Amino acid sequence: MLIVLSTGGTALGRDLSGNTPPTAPRTAAATAAPSSGCGKTPTLTSGTHTIRSGGKNRTFILRIPGGYDRSRPYRLVLGFHWWGGTSTDVATGRTVETGTWAYYGLQRLANDSAVFVAPQGLDNGWANAGGEDVTFVDDMLRRIESDLCVDTTQRFALGFSYGAAMSYALACSRATVFRAVAIQSGGQLSGCSGGTQPIAYFGVHGLRDSVLGISGGRAMRDRFVRNNGCTPQNPPEPAQGSLTHRITAYSGCSAGHPVAWAAFDEGHIAAPQDGAPGDSGSRTWLPGEIWTFFTLTARNASHQATVATGAQTDTGSRAVRPGTTAPPGSSPLDGTHRD
Repeated sequence: MLIVLSTGGTALGRDLSGNTPPTAPRTAAATAAPSSGCGKTPTLTSGTHTIRSGGKNRTFILRIPGGYDRSRPYRLVLGFHWWGGTSTDVATGRTVETGTWAYYGLQRLANDSAVFVAPQGLDNGWANAGGEDVTFVDDMLRRIESDLCVDTTQRFALGFSYGAAMSYALACSRATVFRAVAIQSGGQLSGCSGGTQPIAYFGVHGLRDSVLGISGGRAMRDRFVRNNGCTPQNPPEPAQGSLTHRITAYSGCSAGHPVAWAAFDEGHIAAPQDGAPGDSGSRTWLPGEIWTFFTLTARNASHQATVATGAQTDTGSRAVRPGTTAPPGSSPLDGTHRD
Protein backbone atom coordinates (compact mmCIF):
# COMPACT_ATOMS: atom_id res chain seq x y z
CA MET A 1 0.00 0.00 0.00
CA LEU A 2 1.29 3.47 -0.96
CA ILE A 3 0.47 6.46 1.19
CA VAL A 4 1.09 9.89 -0.22
CA LEU A 5 1.05 12.86 2.12
CA SER A 6 -0.42 16.12 0.92
CA THR A 7 -1.27 19.38 2.63
CA GLY A 8 -1.61 19.13 6.38
CA GLY A 9 1.01 16.41 6.82
CA THR A 10 4.75 16.11 6.93
CA ALA A 11 6.66 13.38 5.14
CA LEU A 12 10.16 12.71 4.95
CA GLY A 13 19.43 9.15 -1.83
CA ARG A 14 34.72 5.71 -17.42
CA ASP A 15 32.93 9.05 -17.99
CA LEU A 16 33.33 11.93 -20.46
CA SER A 17 36.16 13.43 -18.47
CA GLY A 18 38.17 10.22 -18.37
CA ASN A 19 38.82 11.09 -14.73
CA THR A 20 38.96 8.50 -11.97
CA PRO A 21 36.46 9.52 -9.27
CA PRO A 22 37.04 9.29 -5.54
CA THR A 23 35.66 6.07 -4.16
CA ALA A 24 34.23 4.78 -0.92
CA PRO A 25 32.95 1.39 0.20
CA ARG A 26 29.25 1.05 -0.65
CA THR A 27 27.51 -1.40 1.64
CA ALA A 28 23.97 -1.75 2.92
CA ALA A 29 25.20 -1.10 6.45
CA ALA A 30 25.75 2.49 7.51
CA THR A 31 29.44 2.13 8.38
CA ALA A 32 31.57 5.28 8.32
CA ALA A 33 34.56 5.42 5.98
CA PRO A 34 36.81 8.25 7.27
CA SER A 35 38.67 10.33 4.70
CA SER A 36 42.44 10.77 4.75
CA GLY A 37 41.95 14.17 6.41
CA CYS A 38 40.71 12.62 9.63
CA GLY A 39 43.10 13.21 12.50
CA LYS A 40 44.91 16.06 10.74
CA THR A 41 45.03 19.68 11.79
CA PRO A 42 43.11 21.31 8.94
CA THR A 43 44.60 23.97 6.70
CA LEU A 44 41.27 24.75 5.05
CA THR A 45 38.99 27.31 6.66
CA SER A 46 35.44 28.44 6.02
CA GLY A 47 35.37 30.78 3.03
CA THR A 48 36.22 30.86 -0.66
CA HIS A 49 38.91 28.58 -2.07
CA THR A 50 40.48 28.21 -5.51
CA ILE A 51 41.86 25.04 -7.08
CA ARG A 52 43.17 24.12 -10.52
CA SER A 53 40.92 21.71 -12.39
CA GLY A 54 41.08 20.87 -16.08
CA GLY A 55 43.63 23.62 -16.59
CA LYS A 56 41.31 26.30 -15.16
CA ASN A 57 41.00 28.10 -11.86
CA ARG A 58 37.80 26.93 -10.17
CA THR A 59 36.36 28.25 -6.91
CA PHE A 60 34.08 26.99 -4.17
CA ILE A 61 32.82 28.25 -0.83
CA LEU A 62 33.43 25.99 2.14
CA ARG A 63 31.51 26.01 5.42
CA ILE A 64 33.19 24.01 8.20
CA PRO A 65 31.00 23.11 11.20
CA GLY A 66 31.36 25.08 14.41
CA GLY A 67 33.44 23.21 16.98
CA TYR A 68 35.02 21.12 14.23
CA ASP A 69 36.44 17.84 15.57
CA ARG A 70 39.23 16.45 13.42
CA SER A 71 38.53 12.91 14.64
CA ARG A 72 34.83 12.95 13.73
CA PRO A 73 33.84 12.00 10.16
CA TYR A 74 31.30 14.59 8.95
CA ARG A 75 28.71 14.44 6.22
CA LEU A 76 29.63 16.35 3.07
CA VAL A 77 26.90 18.30 1.25
CA LEU A 78 27.43 20.01 -2.11
CA GLY A 79 24.88 22.67 -3.11
CA PHE A 80 24.92 23.76 -6.77
CA HIS A 81 23.57 27.15 -7.86
CA TRP A 82 21.05 27.80 -10.64
CA TRP A 83 21.61 29.48 -14.02
CA GLY A 84 22.88 33.00 -13.37
CA GLY A 85 23.26 32.28 -9.67
CA THR A 86 26.46 32.13 -7.66
CA SER A 87 28.10 30.09 -4.95
CA THR A 88 27.52 33.06 -2.63
CA ASP A 89 23.79 32.88 -3.31
CA VAL A 90 23.77 29.25 -2.17
CA ALA A 91 26.08 29.77 0.81
CA THR A 92 24.10 32.73 2.18
CA GLY A 93 20.56 31.96 1.04
CA ARG A 94 20.21 35.66 0.21
CA THR A 95 17.97 35.23 -2.84
CA VAL A 96 15.20 33.74 -0.69
CA GLU A 97 15.99 34.45 2.97
CA THR A 98 19.51 35.17 4.19
CA GLY A 99 20.72 32.58 6.68
CA THR A 100 17.51 30.59 6.81
CA TRP A 101 17.90 29.50 3.19
CA ALA A 102 21.69 28.94 3.31
CA TYR A 103 22.57 25.82 1.34
CA TYR A 104 18.94 25.41 0.29
CA GLY A 105 17.86 25.54 3.92
CA LEU A 106 19.93 22.54 4.98
CA GLN A 107 22.66 24.33 6.95
CA ARG A 108 20.29 25.30 9.76
CA LEU A 109 18.96 21.73 9.96
CA ALA A 110 22.39 20.09 10.04
CA ASN A 111 23.26 21.34 13.53
CA ASP A 112 26.98 21.34 12.69
CA SER A 113 26.90 17.72 11.54
CA ALA A 114 28.02 18.44 7.97
CA VAL A 115 30.64 20.19 5.90
CA PHE A 116 28.89 22.31 3.26
CA VAL A 117 30.30 23.25 -0.13
CA ALA A 118 28.94 25.71 -2.70
CA PRO A 119 30.84 25.30 -5.99
CA GLN A 120 30.92 28.11 -8.57
CA GLY A 121 29.99 27.22 -12.14
CA LEU A 122 31.73 28.57 -15.22
CA ASP A 123 29.78 31.52 -16.64
CA ASN A 124 27.35 30.98 -13.76
CA GLY A 125 26.16 27.68 -15.20
CA TRP A 126 26.88 23.96 -15.34
CA ALA A 127 27.30 23.11 -19.04
CA ASN A 128 29.74 20.35 -18.00
CA ALA A 129 31.42 20.46 -21.42
CA GLY A 130 33.47 17.32 -21.89
CA GLY A 131 32.69 16.38 -18.30
CA GLU A 132 34.76 19.29 -16.93
CA ASP A 133 32.35 20.09 -14.11
CA VAL A 134 32.29 16.48 -12.95
CA THR A 135 36.09 16.58 -12.96
CA PHE A 136 35.89 19.78 -10.91
CA VAL A 137 33.76 17.94 -8.34
CA ASP A 138 36.28 15.08 -8.23
CA ASP A 139 39.11 17.55 -7.64
CA MET A 140 37.16 19.41 -4.95
CA LEU A 141 36.46 16.19 -3.10
CA ARG A 142 40.13 15.25 -3.13
CA ARG A 143 41.17 18.66 -1.84
CA ILE A 144 38.56 18.79 0.90
CA GLU A 145 38.77 15.19 2.04
CA SER A 146 42.56 15.15 2.22
CA ASP A 147 42.37 18.04 4.68
CA LEU A 148 39.09 17.60 6.58
CA CYS A 149 37.52 14.62 8.29
CA VAL A 150 34.67 13.43 6.08
CA ASP A 151 32.61 10.26 6.10
CA THR A 152 33.04 9.23 2.47
CA THR A 153 29.87 7.12 2.64
CA GLN A 154 27.86 10.27 3.35
CA ARG A 155 28.40 12.55 0.38
CA PHE A 156 25.29 14.34 -0.91
CA ALA A 157 24.50 16.70 -3.78
CA LEU A 158 21.54 18.96 -4.45
CA GLY A 159 20.63 21.96 -6.52
CA PHE A 160 17.85 23.95 -8.13
CA SER A 161 17.29 24.33 -11.90
CA TYR A 162 20.75 24.24 -13.55
CA GLY A 163 22.15 23.18 -10.17
CA ALA A 164 19.70 20.28 -10.21
CA ALA A 165 20.95 19.37 -13.67
CA MET A 166 24.50 19.24 -12.32
CA SER A 167 23.42 17.11 -9.39
CA TYR A 168 21.70 14.80 -11.88
CA ALA A 169 24.93 14.53 -13.88
CA LEU A 170 26.62 13.35 -10.68
CA ALA A 171 23.83 10.84 -10.04
CA CYS A 172 24.52 9.44 -13.50
CA SER A 173 28.32 9.44 -13.46
CA ARG A 174 29.20 9.28 -9.76
CA ALA A 175 26.54 7.00 -8.28
CA THR A 176 29.23 5.08 -6.38
CA VAL A 177 30.70 8.31 -4.98
CA PHE A 178 27.57 10.07 -3.69
CA ARG A 179 25.08 8.53 -1.30
CA ALA A 180 22.04 10.52 -2.44
CA VAL A 181 20.96 13.45 -4.58
CA ALA A 182 18.05 15.88 -4.48
CA ILE A 183 16.97 17.23 -7.87
CA GLN A 184 14.89 20.41 -7.50
CA SER A 185 13.08 21.48 -10.69
CA GLY A 186 15.85 20.27 -12.95
CA GLY A 187 16.36 19.28 -16.56
CA GLN A 188 18.94 17.15 -18.30
CA LEU A 189 21.21 20.09 -19.13
CA SER A 190 24.57 18.90 -17.78
CA GLY A 191 24.60 15.47 -19.38
CA CYS A 192 24.16 11.98 -18.00
CA SER A 193 27.34 10.01 -18.62
CA GLY A 194 26.75 6.46 -17.47
CA GLY A 195 23.35 6.67 -15.87
CA THR A 196 22.89 2.96 -15.23
CA GLN A 197 23.82 2.56 -11.55
CA PRO A 198 21.53 3.00 -8.54
CA ILE A 199 21.67 5.95 -6.14
CA ALA A 200 19.21 7.29 -3.59
CA TYR A 201 17.13 9.85 -5.50
CA PHE A 202 14.74 12.59 -4.38
CA GLY A 203 13.07 14.43 -7.26
CA VAL A 204 11.08 17.65 -6.77
CA HIS A 205 9.14 19.60 -9.40
CA GLY A 206 6.42 22.21 -9.79
CA LEU A 207 3.33 21.31 -11.81
CA ARG A 208 3.24 24.74 -13.46
CA ASP A 209 6.96 25.02 -14.22
CA SER A 210 7.24 26.89 -17.53
CA VAL A 211 11.06 26.98 -17.53
CA LEU A 212 11.90 23.28 -17.16
CA GLY A 213 8.65 21.35 -17.50
CA ILE A 214 7.64 18.69 -15.03
CA SER A 215 7.51 16.04 -17.78
CA GLY A 216 11.30 16.24 -17.97
CA GLY A 217 11.56 15.89 -14.21
CA ARG A 218 9.39 12.78 -14.32
CA ALA A 219 11.59 11.24 -17.01
CA MET A 220 14.73 11.96 -14.99
CA ARG A 221 13.11 10.36 -11.94
CA ASP A 222 12.04 7.30 -13.89
CA ARG A 223 15.64 6.54 -14.92
CA PHE A 224 16.46 5.95 -11.25
CA VAL A 225 13.20 4.16 -10.56
CA ARG A 226 14.54 1.62 -13.07
CA ASN A 227 18.15 1.72 -11.89
CA ASN A 228 17.11 1.28 -8.27
CA GLY A 229 14.78 -1.62 -9.01
CA CYS A 230 11.70 0.19 -7.67
CA THR A 231 8.16 -0.72 -8.64
CA PRO A 232 7.12 1.64 -11.47
CA GLN A 233 4.08 3.84 -10.95
CA ASN A 234 2.54 7.20 -11.80
CA PRO A 235 2.56 8.99 -8.45
CA PRO A 236 -0.49 11.12 -7.67
CA GLU A 237 0.16 14.85 -7.82
CA PRO A 238 -1.71 17.83 -6.36
CA ALA A 239 -4.48 19.58 -8.23
CA GLN A 240 -3.56 22.77 -10.05
CA GLY A 241 -4.67 25.75 -8.04
CA SER A 242 -4.44 23.87 -4.74
CA LEU A 243 -1.06 25.37 -3.68
CA THR A 244 -0.24 22.08 -1.98
CA HIS A 245 2.38 19.39 -2.42
CA ARG A 246 2.37 15.60 -2.47
CA ILE A 247 5.28 13.28 -1.75
CA THR A 248 5.53 9.67 -2.83
CA ALA A 249 8.09 7.09 -1.73
CA TYR A 250 8.49 4.24 -4.19
CA SER A 251 8.32 0.64 -3.02
CA GLY A 252 10.46 -2.32 -4.05
CA CYS A 253 13.71 -0.34 -4.37
CA SER A 254 17.04 -2.07 -3.78
CA ALA A 255 18.57 -1.72 -0.32
CA GLY A 256 19.97 1.75 0.29
CA HIS A 257 18.55 3.17 -2.94
CA PRO A 258 15.14 4.72 -2.21
CA VAL A 259 13.36 6.98 -4.66
CA ALA A 260 11.05 9.78 -3.52
CA TRP A 261 9.06 12.21 -5.66
CA ALA A 262 7.58 15.53 -4.55
CA ALA A 263 5.21 17.43 -6.83
CA PHE A 264 3.94 20.85 -5.83
CA ASP A 265 1.40 23.24 -7.30
CA GLU A 266 3.61 26.14 -8.34
CA GLY A 267 6.05 27.18 -11.06
CA HIS A 268 9.85 27.27 -11.32
CA ILE A 269 10.67 28.14 -7.70
CA ALA A 270 13.17 26.78 -5.18
CA ALA A 271 11.39 27.14 -1.82
CA PRO A 272 7.71 26.28 -2.32
CA GLN A 273 5.24 26.71 0.51
CA ASP A 274 1.74 25.36 1.02
CA GLY A 275 -1.18 27.76 0.91
CA ALA A 276 0.65 30.71 -0.63
CA PRO A 277 2.48 31.45 -3.89
CA GLY A 278 6.20 32.13 -4.21
CA ASP A 279 9.33 31.23 -2.28
CA SER A 280 9.58 31.27 1.51
CA GLY A 281 12.75 30.31 3.33
CA SER A 282 10.99 29.97 6.68
CA ARG A 283 7.66 28.44 5.56
CA THR A 284 8.82 26.01 2.91
CA TRP A 285 8.37 22.31 3.61
CA LEU A 286 11.18 21.23 1.27
CA PRO A 287 14.44 21.47 3.30
CA GLY A 288 13.06 19.28 6.07
CA GLU A 289 12.05 16.62 3.56
CA ILE A 290 15.43 16.62 1.83
CA TRP A 291 17.41 16.56 5.07
CA THR A 292 15.32 13.68 6.40
CA PHE A 293 15.79 11.78 3.14
CA PHE A 294 19.55 12.34 3.20
CA THR A 295 20.07 11.41 6.83
CA LEU A 296 17.83 8.34 6.80
CA THR A 297 19.43 7.12 3.58
CA ALA A 298 22.87 7.54 5.12
CA ARG A 299 21.83 5.45 8.13
CA ASN A 300 20.08 2.90 5.92
CA ALA A 301 17.05 3.43 8.16
CA SER A 302 13.56 2.41 7.19
CA HIS A 303 11.62 5.15 5.42
CA GLN A 304 8.34 5.37 7.24
CA ALA A 305 5.62 7.95 7.49
CA THR A 306 3.35 9.70 9.89
CA VAL A 307 -0.08 10.60 8.60
CA ALA A 308 -1.41 13.84 10.03
CA THR A 309 -5.07 14.32 10.79
CA GLY A 310 -6.76 15.41 7.57
CA ALA A 311 -3.89 14.41 5.31
CA GLN A 312 -4.91 12.83 2.01
CA THR A 313 -3.82 9.25 1.38
CA ASP A 314 -3.71 7.10 -1.75
CA THR A 315 -3.36 3.38 -2.24
CA GLY A 316 -0.36 1.96 -4.05
CA SER A 317 2.88 1.68 -1.99
CA ARG A 318 4.14 3.57 1.07
CA ALA A 319 5.01 7.05 2.18
CA VAL A 320 8.18 8.91 2.96
CA ARG A 321 9.12 9.08 6.64
CA PRO A 322 8.34 12.37 8.39
CA GLY A 323 10.69 14.82 10.01
CA THR A 324 11.87 14.59 13.57
CA THR A 325 8.50 15.46 15.08
CA ALA A 326 5.11 14.24 14.02
CA PRO A 327 2.26 16.74 13.74
CA PRO A 328 -0.35 16.76 16.49
CA GLY A 329 -3.00 14.12 16.13
CA SER A 330 -0.90 11.88 13.91
CA SER A 331 0.23 8.29 14.20
CA PRO A 332 3.11 6.24 12.74
CA LEU A 333 2.08 3.85 10.00
CA ASP A 334 3.79 0.83 11.52
CA GLY A 335 3.91 1.87 15.15
CA THR A 336 7.70 2.24 15.17
CA HIS A 337 10.19 5.07 14.88
CA ARG A 338 13.87 4.49 14.19
CA ASP A 339 16.52 7.20 13.89
